[in-house]
Order: sequence, then C-alpha cells, then structure tokens
Amino acid sequence: MEDAHVLQLPGSKFEDLYLCFCGVSECEPCHSFGPAVRPNYILHYILSGKGIYQVGERKYKLKEGQGFLIEPEAVTFYQADAKEPWTYLWIGFAGTHAERFLQDLGLNSNQHIFQSGYKEELQRIVLRMLENNTFSQTHQFHLQSLLYGFFAVLMRDAQTEAVSEEARDSVYVKKAVNFIQNNYFREIGVSEIAEHVCVSRSYLYKIFIKNLQVSPKGFLTRLRLVRARELLEITELSVEGVAMSCGYQDVLVFSKAFKQKMGMPPSHYRRMQRGERNGF
Repeated sequence: MEDAHVLQLPGSKFEDLYLCFCGVSECEPCHSFGPAVRPNYILHYILSGKGIYQVGERKYKLKEGQGFLIEPEAVTFYQADAKEPWTYLWIGFAGTHAERFLQDLGLNSNQHIFQSGYKEELQRIVLRMLENNTFSQTHQFHLQSLLYGFFAVLMRDAQTEAVSEEARDSVYVKKAVNFIQNNYFREIGVSEIAEHVCVSRSYLYKIFIKNLQVSPKGFLTRLRLVRARELLEITELSVEGVAMSCGYQDVLVFSKAFKQKMGMPPSHYRRMQRGERNGF
C-alpha cells in the first residue's frame, strides 16, 4: 500500500516535452510495483527512506537524494525497503525531444540512476504541479514552466564534479561533455570525441585544460570511475560487469585505474561501503 497524491493529465498542447502525470507517494514497508512496462518516461526521486529498483538484469539499491529513470516499454520493478520504506515523488513525461533532454542530464539506456541535492526544490515543484489540476490553458502553461523548472534543478547536478560556468560558455566543451556522458560505457577515445565535436585533438585538449583543468582523456576516465563507484555501491554486478558497464574491456586495467583513484581495489571498496551502511 501507499499514500499517494497524483495528478493525471488528459493531453497536452505542447510537443517537444510535456507532462503526463506526477505525484508523491509515501510507501508502506515492502510496497512494490511491477514487473511492468510503462508507455512514458518517468523520473522517480527519493525524498526519504530507501528501496530497490530493477531494470533488466540490473538491480539498484537506492536511498534519499537518489532517483531512477523508467524508459518507455522497459520492464521494471521497484520495492520499498522493509525497515525504512521510501517516500518518493515522480513525474511522467513524453515528447519528441524527451530523450534529448534526458541525455542532457546524462541519463539513457545505460545510465538509469541520478542524484540531486535539491530535495526541497524538487518537492516544491511537484507539489505546485499537483495544485494546477483544472486543465485550463493558464494551468497548462504553468505546468509546462514547472516541468522545465524540474529539469533545470536536475541539471545542476548533471555535470560530473561540477563543470565551471566558464566551461558552459564553450559550445565545444559542452558538446564534448555531453557526448562523453552518453557514451562513456563504449570503447570511445579522444579521437572519436574530437571528431564528434568537429575540432582537432590538440584543440580539444587545449579547451578542456583551459575550462576544466583536465584533459579529455582525464575527464572520460574520471566519469567512468564515478559511475563505477556508483555501480559498486548500489548494484550486485560483478567487478567484471561494472568494468564492462563503464567502458573497460579489460578488468585488470579497470582495477588499476580504480585503485589509483580511490586508493583501494574495486572489491575492497564495495566491501567497505556495504560494511559502513550496515547491509543497506
């Protein structure tokens, strides 16, 4: 069972991105949904408590401040924790550019999990959405502005380890960062990134050092290891599976890079994190 406040919308006059439904739910212990498929994109954000989310073979253990993406027609399952059941908010949306907006957040079929430190703002936006329930034209425009506001809040956390304001002024850096965020799980290299951005390798290196104080290869490695750390913490994937999911074809190369960054092997890091969280 769950105590839910929900807004369902009959349609939209907008096309590129529009709200389909939204809500806030306080779940009872072990309350679950699925396995099921949904026709729209849905973002869930956890306000308190914890639970699990499973999509395909991947199972994530999530807590307050984290969220998950449900893609259209993907088989998913999620369940509240038995001792600390979660309360979460959600927005369902669609549109011709919905996938592109999600990619701007670094979310796609290989990255379903996100984090945000702006809980109060996200909750306030959804509560305001729930108040606009008359479906008048005025409320439709207001809901649209709130939807863009929700994405704007999530965008603050989208750039790994904070890309500077100066970097955001560089179209090339933004395009390269976006490409890396959406392709880090493949065997991409600096040449492919430069080709996508339509600049030379040397120029790409120059603007990354100027704006981000790190090389393109260094940024790619850093992002891969940040994602690897997340997967080690919240999934049951093997170390080999984590390596493959983060663009490393050789688990030894991955383990060496991870140890250099974190000061310990991936398996040790996972054991330490699970111990600190008392079996989360």
